[in-house]
Formats: sequence, structure tokens, C-alpha cells
Amino acid sequence: MGIPFDKALVNRVMDDMHIPCIGKATIRQTAALARQIETLTGEPFIHLEMGSPGLPASTVGIHAQIDAISNGIPNVYPNIAGIPELKQEASRFIKAFLDIDVSPEGCVASVGSMMGTFATFILAAHLDKNKDTILFLNPGFSVQPLQAKILGYKCDMFDVYDFRGDKLRAELETRMSDGNIAAIVYSNPNNPSWICFTEDELKVIGDIATKYDTIVIEDLAYLGMDFRKDMSHPFQAPYQSTVARYTDNYILMLSASKIFSYAGERIATVAISDKLFNRQYPALKEEFGMDSLGSAFIFTIIYALSSGASHSAQFALAAMYKAASDGLLDFVGASKEYARRTARMKEIFIRHGFHIVYDKDIDDDISDGFFFTIGRKGFTGDELIAELVRFGISAISLGSTGSNQQGIRVCSSPMKEEHYPILDRRLEAFDAMHPASSHCPELEDCKS
Repeated sequence: MGIPFDKALVNRVMDDMHIPCIGKATIRQTAALARQIETLTGEPFIHLEMGSPGLPASTVGIHAQIDAISNGIPNVYPNIAGIPELKQEASRFIKAFLDIDVSPEGCVASVGSMMGTFATFILAAHLDKNKDTILFLNPGFSVQPLQAKILGYKCDMFDVYDFRGDKLRAELETRMSDGNIAAIVYSNPNNPSWICFTEDELKVIGDIATKYDTIVIEDLAYLGMDFRKDMSHPFQAPYQSTVARYTDNYILMLSASKIFSYAGERIATVAISDKLFNRQYPALKEEFGMDSLGSAFIFTIIYALSSGASHSAQFALAAMYKAASDGLLDFVGASKEYARRTARMKEIFIRHGFHIVYDKDIDDDISDGFFFTIGRKGFTGDELIAELVRFGISAISLGSTGSNQQGIRVCSSPMKEEHYPILDRRLEAFDAMHPASSHCPELEDCKS
């Protein structure tokens, strides 16, 4: 069977997998759908849906983890707050690349940032009985609102596409004025759009968080990857932009997954500001028997969720933080490969009649990086991904990320040299069947 695939085949596979609408499917469902169609047709997909690292894992981390295992660490429970080496090096890494001071005690090991945000949502919702809602600055990582839903927490959200610059403050004031927001969540650079908040915008977020005494959860999964500036030199400007310069009410997520291509070991650091870590809350005392935010987070929430993170992986992350801070591991330079891949992919998409959806940080073109967004005139995001699947291209709809814009999220990490000509040919075929000026009215219910 050639490209495009028969609609009936794709729809049958979707029905078998109980996926009524590919645009509403999770990332994992989309990947599984593509793999099943690959099996049935023998035709390989261009996989653009999964944000897995596309670079080798840091050998610094591998060697440190092997040494830890060889020295007998696997039979020893880790300190649930994080081993001393990791806490010290995380604090130093934050100073080296963000120019922010966070004490080692506030740098807590977590089983990836996924667990870090889950734990932080629990924490934020127990600080004040009047604050029961998480505010998401969308688009964002689709699993995070799911985490809040699993916990039974209320969610508020808005697409920042129409609220950049001076408009951001007014919209945040509107959302925050009822006093019910426990935490504000976003990623920077942003998954999926790759926009980056400006320093002025981060100051607005920080000011609002301080005014309404709300925690900002800043996901720095792609730290250093705004390649419009060179952040590869430790303890030298320019530094990673962060809300931590503008409020004490911050919790940062630093993950090894993309920064060091160490996703398989599920290791990250939750960095809590010194003022927040030591702050006392009567509600915590009532709920958990301890009023210190840092103690409640570690000895109640982290303890209940995982009893700590992988012992050997903590040694790996500590070694990678140290090598980066010492200037011996250029993780920023290595990750620039994603920008090169994205630039090539954007050129192919645009040449075949697609456009970039989130294209600007106010007046500046966004950086090329790990993710980008693509739209097609006449197609909703759900319709577009439903039709691209027929051409052996899988991605996710922007609608699944909380975006109000029409398009899809594309990840550059899986691309290899041999994939570019295949992508080119398939988009050429797509363009021939669906000229850029036309619309595909027969698409119904997101089926192909």
C-alpha cells in the first residue's frame, strides 16, 4: 500500500484503538496509532509527535551512574530530599546558568519533572484553603492539566497568543482577582509553541504572583535552548530568563531529559526559592502536621509519592550539573542540533504551503529549537493531523495543548538525515491532493 493510506484503513485502526478523534488523542495514543499503521502497511512513518531526546545521553552521567552502581548504591535507599552531591551541584548549576541563588536544601530530587509538577500541584493546593485553582498559561504540556484533573483540582487557563506584552498584565489581573489561584504554570521556552516570555513579561508574572501571594511553577525543561542568545558559558551573561528574578514565590523544574538527553532515567530537580522553602503555613500544619513548606513538600508529599528518586541516577545528574558548571560539558552547544533540524523542517513545510502558527515573541521571530508549530489554511488542527496521518506523518494537534490556534505541534528531535527527503516527498503529495488555497470538506469527526 502506498501513500496516501486508504481512509478506511486508518479509520479502522482508530476504531480498534478506541480513538474517536486523532486530534484529541494523547501523545502516546498517536504514537501507538502510527506504529500500528506502520505494521499493517509496511510503510514507515515520519514520527513528529514524541518529544524524546534525539541526541545521545551524556557520557558524563552514564559513567557516574555506572560507578555508583558498581559501588553498591542499588541496595541503599536514597535520601528523599536528594543526595548531598546532587543538592550542592544543582544549586551551583542554577547560579551558573540562571544567576539565581537557591540554597542546596531547596534543590529536591524528583522522578522527572512529571513527578515534580504533580507533587508541586499537591503542595500549592494545600497552602491556603481559599486557593483551589491552578492557572495554566497555554499552550502547554498536555499532561500537566491532566495531573490537576487527576488530583481533583480546578483549572483555569488562557492562550497567551493574544495576550503578549502589555496585554498580559490585564489578563492575569482578571484571572487572579478572585484570589483563588494557588499556582501559575508555564514552560519557558514553551512546549509546544517555542515562544519565550520576555523579561518584561516575566516581571509582570512575578509582580502578579507577589501581589496575590501565588506560587509560580516555571518548567525549564528546555533550559538554554533559546538560541537567539548564547547561554553556553557558565557564570557569564547572558543567562536563562526566569521569573525567579522578579518574585520569591517560585518553584523551578530542571529536568535531565532534554538538557542532558537523559530521559530514560527519569531524574530531575525541583528548585524552591529560599524564602518559600522556609516559609510557614498554618494550613500545612493542620493538614500534614508540619508548617514549613520545604519540610511538608519533602517529608510528606515526595515521601508519599516515591520515597525519593533513583539513587544511581542522582549521582548521574550531580555529575552532569558539575561538569556543565565547570565548563566541561557544553549541553547548550550540543542541543543546537535541534535548531538545525527545525530550520530544515520549517523550510520544507513552508515550501509546501504550510505556515508557522506561533511565529513571534512580540516583535522578534521565535528561535528554532526542539518544537515548532505548523498550520494549513482551510484546516483545523484536528483536521490537519487526521489527514497528515494518511501521508505517514504523525504529530499532535495544538488543541490538545490548550491552544486556541489551529495547527499542529512538530518535534524536531526524531529527525535523521534520511527523513528529510521522505518528509519532502510526502508533503509534496499532500500539497498536490490539498492545494494550499483549498479546504478538505469531507473530513468529519476527525476521522481520515
